[in-house]
Amino acid sequence: MRHFLSTVVLLAMALSLAGCELPFGKKGGQPQGQGQMPPPLVSVVELKAKDVTWPQEFQATAAGSRAVDVRARVQGIIQKRLYKEGDFIKAGELMFQLERDTYEAVYEQAVAAWRNAEREWKRVKPLYAANAVSQKERDQALSNYESTSAAVRQAKINLDYCQVVAPVSGFTSKEASTEGNLVSPNSLLTTVNQTDPMYIEFSIAASDRMLRQQLERQGRLRFPAGQVYKARLRLLDGRMYEGEGKVDFIDSQVQVATGVIRCRATFDNSRGEIMPGQYVRIYMDGDTLANALLVPQTAVSITSAGTFVMAVGEGNVARRTKVELGPTIGRDYLVYSGLKSGDRIVTDGIIKTRDGAPVTPAGPDGKAPAPAGQKEGKTDAGQKAVAKDATPQGK
Repeated sequence: MRHFLSTVVLLAMALSLAGCELPFGKKGGQPQGQGQMPPPLVSVVELKAKDVTWPQEFQATAAGSRAVDVRARVQGIIQKRLYKEGDFIKAGELMFQLERDTYEAVYEQAVAAWRNAEREWKRVKPLYAANAVSQKERDQALSNYESTSAAVRQAKINLDYCQVVAPVSGFTSKEASTEGNLVSPNSLLTTVNQTDPMYIEFSIAASDRMLRQQLERQGRLRFPAGQVYKARLRLLDGRMYEGEGKVDFIDSQVQVATGVIRCRATFDNSRGEIMPGQYVRIYMDGDTLANALLVPQTAVSITSAGTFVMAVGEGNVARRTKVELGPTIGRDYLVYSGLKSGDRIVTDGIIKTRDGAPVTPAGPDGKAPAPAGQKEGKTDAGQKAVAKDATPQGK
């Protein structure tokens, strides 16, 4: 019995000692080096220099290409308004009818005086040729004939002014004077806005314009041929306007009060989709950045010491690299210096990287690439299991 108990105690001690050695041994324990963290998985992009369009976007206001005040040219009482307020009207259509009686009488009187002067001129002219009347009588008859002709013309003009017509085609505004009111020459009756074509008025910050001119002088930027910019329009409901416009005016001076440069684009508006006074968004296309290098904004760290990115070099080692960046182009920054075409930088997972530490670039699917030499669909354990099954029986 005593011999049996001694044997049990010795076995227990042996097992205890063996268990203490397992973590440091090569068999049955964990592999050495497991305490080290693997390189972090990050997204990496390779930079490539290329020509990039650089559109400009601005808040803008639509305005009629011609806003014309319709005014009375003679004094008179408004008898009729012959248009519906707010409707489209064509050039030459009748808008207001003023009282005509007085001007008709003046016209008829002028015609009667002209006819009398014409008869007198016709009587004196042959007499003067026959030396029957003096030069003075001849000149007086001719002068009277010509002045009465001019009086008839003036009376006819005033009579025609009693009918107020649309000076241009466009949308009418609210009437300024109602029927029955006496209006004088130059009294405002209404306004007509010509909306085809339509003007889109906007402003460019002077600093932005100067930056682009500087880049053009450095050869980094190309202006469109003749500096004629194309324009696109986004309406208030979020739709892009189907027609394409053209920027036909960029002011040559800066507005002192606001520090902006006034601009204007012209759009076809034959369907009347754009209304005067409407707020829109305009995109001005034409500038091209030559051989530009762009980095995503997510790859950039801005600190008090400067602007940095994490560049990935040989052996997938990350290096903190200082860069000089220009303006934003969409979701990217324009690179002035610090990087070159072909460099790789971390775009996602930058917070996990350390300067001088290795990283694991993610594959196209966002996952870590498979280890070299590993076959798809098989693991090391699976390969060992296959090898074990293939061992001949009896060995």
